[in-house]
Amino acid sequence: MRIRATVAAVSGALALSALAVPAAQAAEGTSYGKDDVLKAVQAARQASGESARSTYATQDTGTPYALDLSFSNVKVNNGKPIVAGIANPVSVPVTYTVTHAADIDLNAPDFLLDVEIYRGTYTDPINLLYGEDWPTCTSTSATTANCKGTIDVYPDFELTNADATTWKAGGYAIDFNGEAMDDDVNWDNVGYAEQSDLATTRLQRYSKLTVNASPEPVRKGKTITVTGKLSRANWETHKYAGYTNQSVKLQFRKKGTSTYTTVKTIKSNSTGNLSTTVTASVDGYFRYRFEGTSTTPAVSATGDFVDVQ
Repeated sequence: MRIRATVAAVSGALALSALAVPAAQAAEGTSYGKDDVLKAVQAARQASGESARSTYATQDTGTPYALDLSFSNVKVNNGKPIVAGIANPVSVPVTYTVTHAADIDLNAPDFLLDVEIYRGTYTDPINLLYGEDWPTCTSTSATTANCKGTIDVYPDFELTNADATTWKAGGYAIDFNGEAMDDDVNWDNVGYAEQSDLATTRLQRYSKLTVNASPEPVRKGKTITVTGKLSRANWETHKYAGYTNQSVKLQFRKKGTSTYTTVKTIKSNSTGNLSTTVTASVDGYFRYRFEGTSTTPAVSATGDFVDVQ
């Protein structure tokens, strides 16, 4: 079962870890699921002096050492925006390179790393999204590996409309070196590394566009009325709502051809509705085309055929 963890007692840099650990999905070859890492990452930061609070016991001793590891070449969704509707989960790839000391074994059962995306700052994220499972890493040399994971988005419970903006990627790695994740950890034996501002990606609200041209059929020279609606996902009401005051192109494709040309540009009204008129000339297809904004992707309506007699 998937669990998105939020720990109210965690603040500052520690908040990232509290949000960043998904549900119990055991990594291949390890007994640790992502939810199991929650307290460990919290405590690693607390032991490093980055937070004043931890859920670990006071008998914990030591301070994690700086892990000789870094992330680079991070790419989320192949460089394309992440587009989410109102309910269906969306999973996109995240790829990156890990460079590390030769004595670090990325495939050790007690070595864990992940890259996720966050909004706000790395030390105090407003929201954070991450993968369902641990990434897989393939070594390319004794000190480098190419890793692949996912960012899994659940718009029905973890997004607000303000999340339609630019996000950044951050990564962490923790090497337990045989230390058990329990209430008596010697942190001197544990390595920890994290990195922020690794890459950017954009999250967008899925858009819809309709069209209807009438009357059908119509006599040549008569007026055709073309209506439609531009709407987009509302992540707070979990419904599609009209996208208001947006420029939308009315386009036409003559029967027997494959290219649409723009006839005119109009704006959606206060409910996202569209309406304009043209003069009937030849058989063909009318559609509306929206070029998109930073928060909403481009979309085209399916052409509506008009028979001109």
